[in-house]
Amino acid sequence: MTNTFPEISISTERLVLRRLDEDDVPALTEMMNDELVAAWTSVPQPFTEEGARRWITEYAPRERRSGRGLDLAVTEFLTQRLVGVVQLTKTNWHVRATELSYIVAPWARGEGYASEAALATAQWLFRDQRMERIELRTAADNTASQQVAQKIGCISEGVLRNACIARTRTEDGTLAEVRTDFIVWSLLPEDLEGVTEQLAEAGGFTAFSDWN
Repeated sequence: MTNTFPEISISTERLVLRRLDEDDVPALTEMMNDELVAAWTSVPQPFTEEGARRWITEYAPRERRSGRGLDLAVTEFLTQRLVGVVQLTKTNWHVRATELSYIVAPWARGEGYASEAALATAQWLFRDQRMERIELRTAADNTASQQVAQKIGCISEGVLRNACIARTRTEDGTLAEVRTDFIVWSLLPEDLEGVTEQLAEAGGFTAFSDWN
C-alpha cells in the first residue's frame, strides 16, 4: 500500500498552511509571474490562470495520492491572503525522507513567512509523519533561500556542481537559462532542538501552534 500525506491544515502564530483551492488561482498566478520566481524556479513563464488551475486541481492532488509529495498554500491567519506555497517532493517513505521547497509572494517577503512556514512543516513532518530527513536545495546565488534554510536549523552538506538551471532576463525581455550550482541542505529531527526558542529570543515567531 502506498504511503501518502494526509489532507492537513497547519496553524502557526501568523499563518495557516492548507490545501490549495481554486479560489487561490488569481493570487497564485500573480505570484508565479514574479521576476524572482521566474529566476529561481522552473515554473513556466508567463504563468497563466489555466496553469494555476491545473496545478491546483490536477498536479497537486496527483502528487499527494501517489505518495510523492504535498503542496500547501501558505496564507495569513488574519487576512487569509495567499502568502506563498510550500512543496514536498521526491518523498521516500522507506527512507522516511522528503525534499522541501518554498515560494513567497513579492509583497510578503522580508517578514519571515518562509521560515515560519518551513519550520512548522518540518515540525509536523518529524512529529506526526515520522520523517527522519528533510532535504532542501538552494541555487548558489539565491541568498534569501539560503537564509531561510539556515534560520530553521538546516545543515549545509555540500554543493552539486552545475546541477541547477536558473533564468535571467535578457535585454530584449526574454528569459535565458543559466547554469549554476545547487547547495544541498538537510534537516534532521535533532536539528530542531532549540530553533524555535532561538527565533523567539531574536524577535522571530512561534512557529508551531496546531495541526488537524
